[in-house]
Amino acid sequence: MYIASTQVRVRYAETDQMAYVYYGNYAMYYEVGRVEALRQLGFEYAKLEEQGVMMPVLDLQCKFISPARYDELLTVTVTIPKIPTARMLFEYSITNESGKVVNKGSTTLVFIDMETNRPCRAPEELLKTLKPHFE
Repeated sequence: MYIASTQVRVRYAETDQMAYVYYGNYAMYYEVGRVEALRQLGFEYAKLEEQGVMMPVLDLQCKFISPARYDELLTVTVTIPKIPTARMLFEYSITNESGKVVNKGSTTLVFIDMETNRPCRAPEELLKTLKPHFE
């Protein structure tokens, strides 16, 4: 299992009339966490695209527990619970500054060969980078 965290400050434009984070923005926070988790591993998402592989989202689950508010510093914790195959699962827990969980969710992404537009296996370089976290 691999776990990484990153922080995101809630901007005014990300809130609704009640000064709560607008529900649609949690998917963006998931993306920030996902990209930063891979970067912390030493593997940049941009590398995948350079290698001709893209990762569209196949599934998104999102559970709202408590509102996050304008100017709060949120911690997005990302867990990769298993080695990817042709799909990769990411699990998320978002906490506010006082450590309270405000949101939980998951995304499943699929590896797609950009040339054929067909599913493919996870790139070997990514698997090699993740492997030590699953031994």
